[in-house]
Amino acid sequence: MTIIGKGDFFGLPTGRIENGALEVEFLWEAGPRLVRLALQGAGENLLAEAPSLSWETPHGRYFPHGGHRLWLAPETAARTSIPDDSGLKVEQLPDGVRLLQPTEAPTAIRKAIDVRLTPGQPRLTLAHSLANEGSAAIELAPWAITMLRHGGVAVVPQPNEPVEADGLQPNRSWVLWPRSRWDDPRLRFTESFCFVESRPLGTPGKFGTFNRHGWLGYLRGDVLFIKRFEPQPESLHTDLGCNAEVYVCDEYLELESLGPLCTLAPGESVVHTETWELYRTGDPASVPAPYHAALEALQHRPRPRP
Repeated sequence: MTIIGKGDFFGLPTGRIENGALEVEFLWEAGPRLVRLALQGAGENLLAEAPSLSWETPHGRYFPHGGHRLWLAPETAARTSIPDDSGLKVEQLPDGVRLLQPTEAPTAIRKAIDVRLTPGQPRLTLAHSLANEGSAAIELAPWAITMLRHGGVAVVPQPNEPVEADGLQPNRSWVLWPRSRWDDPRLRFTESFCFVESRPLGTPGKFGTFNRHGWLGYLRGDVLFIKRFEPQPESLHTDLGCNAEVYVCDEYLELESLGPLCTLAPGESVVHTETWELYRTGDPASVPAPYHAALEALQHRPRPRP
């Protein structure tokens, strides 16, 4: 696979790869960051674009830029949003690219994302790695965050079957962050799913759970975006046990997956893998069976509450 030239993302240089079904664009010097995802020839970017968004951190001003990024959890001001606007190394792989960040001085962590496209299929695999380049052990969890354009609905599957024979034990839990509300009109639960509408409301909301199904979805127009990951229920997770989270604000919605909490000794690394898939809902035969129930529930959902 060849990296196709260099493009531009609001003044920042980019590279692009494609496989006949998907187009993926990434920042060339900043990140690692994917900033464009589209079905071949579709034109519209499914990822959110946030060129003017930034905030102050103890290490300088941080620019998320939009798209997809790799952070480390649990989130703290001192070590999570560390500026990453220069020094990225791009390595070509036979079926994609490796985006390798310089070692972060505040954390001694080096981040990398291997992006691999499946030939001829609307599918890609992202291997997110965190390597401890320092002299002390560090506790963390890999955290893969995808910013998506407004106008869609996030889909979080939830279990409704008993976890033991008598059906007396709880089978799910949900976590809320400050300023989030159970009566948020963008949030809706059914027996098998949680839906979060991606639209501005003036206040943000963030909702998390342990997702035993191992996938999250986002339906926008006739395009269904799926990100899959491996649940590890026997492992310890941050954020009160979450491996899946949804954040929505006035500018975008984020689908987030997290690996287990681990302690990296000097020289050790951890990898968290996601598989992304895109489907046209106008072609039901192309959509795998596990997602049919979600699409049916979305078709019959009530009108949005104001």
